[in-house]
Amino acid sequence: MPTPPRTPAPLLEISGLVKHFPITGGFPIRRTVGAVQAVDGVDFTVAEGESLGLVGESGCGKSTTGRLITRLLEPTAGRITYRGQDITHAPRKRLAPVRPEIQMIFQDPYASLNPRQTVGRIIAGPMEINGIDPPGGRERRVRELLDTVGLNPEHYNRFPHEFSGGQRQRIGVARALAPRPRLIVADEPVSALDVSIQAQVVNLLQQLQRELGIAFVFIAHDLAVVRHFSQRVAVMYLGRVVEIADRDELYGAPRHPYTRALLSAVPEMTLPDDDTPPSPRIRLTGDVPSPVHPPSGCRFRTRCWKATDTCATRTPPLTRQNGSGHGHLTACHHPEPLPSSPPPKPTQPSALTP
Repeated sequence: MPTPPRTPAPLLEISGLVKHFPITGGFPIRRTVGAVQAVDGVDFTVAEGESLGLVGESGCGKSTTGRLITRLLEPTAGRITYRGQDITHAPRKRLAPVRPEIQMIFQDPYASLNPRQTVGRIIAGPMEINGIDPPGGRERRVRELLDTVGLNPEHYNRFPHEFSGGQRQRIGVARALAPRPRLIVADEPVSALDVSIQAQVVNLLQQLQRELGIAFVFIAHDLAVVRHFSQRVAVMYLGRVVEIADRDELYGAPRHPYTRALLSAVPEMTLPDDDTPPSPRIRLTGDVPSPVHPPSGCRFRTRCWKATDTCATRTPPLTRQNGSGHGHLTACHHPEPLPSSPPPKPTQPSALTP
């Protein structure tokens, strides 16, 4: 009997990831009186060259998850495995070979670049820190990167204040590419930019992913941008992943009520002669609960129209629901029914139009 082919191990594997920020109080002795449960049991994987979108409303733990992956924050619990190596609590010496391979693009291009350093110094920084000496020297590599991201290599000696927001973000992209990473965490890389500039930066990232084979964790709250860029999408709510699936399956047939409510808020483009009625908007009642004292059981139950007593007593696991695709996982006791027609087949996204 022939041996079935082995599935390659994922590039990144997150299991039960937890990050609690302590709250201190009391006088005169300051002691821990509580904790902000920013991330509380997150699970997902990222394959080589794959783009995973991480979406959710503000405060759900997306950016904290990104900083945990890059080890800018120390996890409270859980496991981060990169290329089969556990880096959850790896010391600085053991992290040194991994650091160049996991890079980050930050949200604010005005705050993430040192105003006292030239563009050349900023982009060469990761190579200097990690002891990387590319052929031809670091200056040549920096000028090549400037050309790759659509900037003039002659801008090598300019300072960040001489560039626009979109150009600054391109500098941030070039800095992330400098040590030749295998995984980039992009933390809302276009949210601080004008709409026309957003399209240019997203198209640039997509082109780099195709040409260089870099895996992305793309954090955003703009569902249209995430659908364009990501192959798979994970939806977070109050520190937990509530649904994860391939892009077309999640957008075409969401199973979790929160995902359905999010997608109903996306504006629909209609033609003047289109008589198709727009999809009904789902308006959630109440506010997002405090991450200091989250609800028991399902954290979405306080705003969910399908909540029952079971939702208050049992935490729904992130599992495959009946009828869902093989990689479609949902954390819900009462998932949404499947549509009568299957979701559209995956298509290769084209470039965004500025």
